[in-house]
Amino acid sequence: MKFAKALLFLCFSLLFSFVSRSQSPEFDKYRQNPIFLKKTNQTIVLDGNVDEPAWFEGQGAKNYWEYRPSDTMQTAYQTELYMTFDEEFLYIAAICHAPGNKFVTHSYRRDYQSSGNDHIAFVIDPFNDNTNAFLFGITPYGVTREGLISGGGRNFQRGWDISWDNKWNGVAKIHDKFWTAELAIPFTTLRFSEGSSEWNFNSYRMDTQSSTQSSWTRIPTNQLPLNLGYMGKMIWEEPLKKPGANMSLIPYVSAGGLKNHEEGTDQVNNLGFGADVKIGVSSGLNLDLTVNPDFSQVEVDQQQTNLGRFELFFPERRQFFLENADLFSGFGDSRINPFFSRRVGIKSGESIPIYGGARLSGKINDNWRVGILNMQTAGKDDFTDEETIYEPSYNYMVAALQRKLFAQSNIGVIFVNKQTFENLEDYTDISTFNRVLGIDYNLASGDNRWTGKAFVHREIKEQYEEHDKMPFAHGFNLGYRVRAFSAEWEHQWVSADYRPEVGFVPRNDFYRINPRAEWFFYPKNPKIVNLNPEFSARVFWNPEVGKTDHEYQASFSIQYTNESRLNFSFSNEYTYLFEEFNPTRLGDVYLAAETDYTYSSGSISYNSDRRKPWQIQMRAEYGQFYNGTKLTLDGSLSFRKQPYIAIAMNYNYNHIEMPAPFLPTDLILLGPRIDLTFTKNLFWTTFFQYNKQVDNINLNTRLQWRFAPVSDFFLVYTDNYFANDFLIRNRALVAKLTYWLNI
Repeated sequence: MKFAKALLFLCFSLLFSFVSRSQSPEFDKYRQNPIFLKKTNQTIVLDGNVDEPAWFEGQGAKNYWEYRPSDTMQTAYQTELYMTFDEEFLYIAAICHAPGNKFVTHSYRRDYQSSGNDHIAFVIDPFNDNTNAFLFGITPYGVTREGLISGGGRNFQRGWDISWDNKWNGVAKIHDKFWTAELAIPFTTLRFSEGSSEWNFNSYRMDTQSSTQSSWTRIPTNQLPLNLGYMGKMIWEEPLKKPGANMSLIPYVSAGGLKNHEEGTDQVNNLGFGADVKIGVSSGLNLDLTVNPDFSQVEVDQQQTNLGRFELFFPERRQFFLENADLFSGFGDSRINPFFSRRVGIKSGESIPIYGGARLSGKINDNWRVGILNMQTAGKDDFTDEETIYEPSYNYMVAALQRKLFAQSNIGVIFVNKQTFENLEDYTDISTFNRVLGIDYNLASGDNRWTGKAFVHREIKEQYEEHDKMPFAHGFNLGYRVRAFSAEWEHQWVSADYRPEVGFVPRNDFYRINPRAEWFFYPKNPKIVNLNPEFSARVFWNPEVGKTDHEYQASFSIQYTNESRLNFSFSNEYTYLFEEFNPTRLGDVYLAAETDYTYSSGSISYNSDRRKPWQIQMRAEYGQFYNGTKLTLDGSLSFRKQPYIAIAMNYNYNHIEMPAPFLPTDLILLGPRIDLTFTKNLFWTTFFQYNKQVDNINLNTRLQWRFAPVSDFFLVYTDNYFANDFLIRNRALVAKLTYWLNI
């Protein structure tokens, strides 16, 4: 059995190796001439005028290609790009031509969303691996964002993170029928090989007035605009030196109070100190240290209505875990993940103190990446009326190594260890350690026609169940995408006893297949980008029961030039219940175990033009639900007065009717939100969440003042109430000050 599994993985790897080498001859046909950067000793003043002679001494970039609505021509409103550098900074300037000067920005808040905003982005891949890159963006109003791209930028959900924060500066200026931007990016912010003389580069721009998106290197319209398979080159006049001292100290001080009315405890006041340290071990390798980290300024999770049987996923928002996060969390897939950083310092939605930690991550050279993370948490006793829940102090260690192969593919190994050194003789239900060892092969052919992944993960635990002595997970997918067609095959196997304690694996003991096919039609109608029919199947089997679930879905989407989208969908589902289950999670009535249900539903959704002050996102679904019916209405209605005010009402409503003894149920989740951006450095966000399913009302308001680069003052107030009677559950007020010091 073990040999068969190893042989299967080897066969898949050989297949991947074959398609990894494939390269379309038309890929090189659209490459632009390289950008050439000359070193300057002139002073570059960031004022948006692009008038220093140094900008024009090298070779810039023009001739941007239209990405949408068409990808077959150069864009009518061009962008001019210029670069230079000195000992400390990479400088980038852009002149962005447009039909007029009525540009759109949703707010002054940093890390803007690209959709519906005029902006230009610069994608920099210093190691030329087409796998990881930095992104820096700016709008005509000078609002900036930075992000990290991983996995080749081919998967928006797992390969793009704008939560990463670092030091750089950008200025923009609006002129008549064009706008300009000037950026200064410190070499200490970037990671690169000492002595390198060429980097991969691309630039992507959105112009709302002409409803066009364009890029310097041509990108097919059915690929994501941040796809690192389509990159040009920037050539340096001389090999780059290692940046000077690259060490930053980021101390913080916080003060606050918490009153838990639900448990009737006294108010707890606290004063906290801690710090993060960032050390550039080499030009490509970074060491992050943290002592007594505090994440009180992190925005609370957006609540969700859960009508399924399994745990919901909430993304990581804590800054310490974000840089090179794909090295640790990119193994497996989103539902079979051996390391989920929210398992560290968070349990059952409550925070557990972290004493400290260290993370070494980045590039060893052009082909090798390494990541080592170690965190130590405190123990915790949670006293309730019935029992005491004990959480020992754990050490979390993760080690990952990744090797680039062929054009954009790579192979990686990961080891995860959760271990306590406390005596647990009195706690037989708590394990001393839990470990996972895994290997992943990530495929991307040179022309991005072929993408995929194969992985095998093995859990090593202190105690095993009798029925399964080898808890493991295996997954494989292979996708093919061209301009008119896309297809994907995926299968997964998770054994009954595979439950990694530091991973995210909400379901086990199943085999799953997930084939999918979609087509892209490009009508001559100038108002439509494409028509997109899609068919998919998702089928689960259990070794003892047989088929336990299926979902067959057919959908049809219309993507409009103004970025609005209309979608129709029909699905048929089958569910076998191993255990009794209450879909609403309200009351004491359950569907019986060992019963099965087949049900169908249809939905329609619409997202309106995000350039307009008023915007609507809406979805309506109606159909069968187990042995009853369900009506779902969800979406948001938003209004903005740019760039200062943005108001949104997010809603989710489910009306469920099932036979007696179930009663008709209305599940309501409301989330009004107000964003005030007084300046580019002063923001105030308030949002309210009413969740009937979990009987909670949450109020969270946060004031952020960025008084210096990557240095902030936060004032956060949080209230939680019972939804039924509006009695207070808990209340907290926290102030936090952080400051970034370059040493």
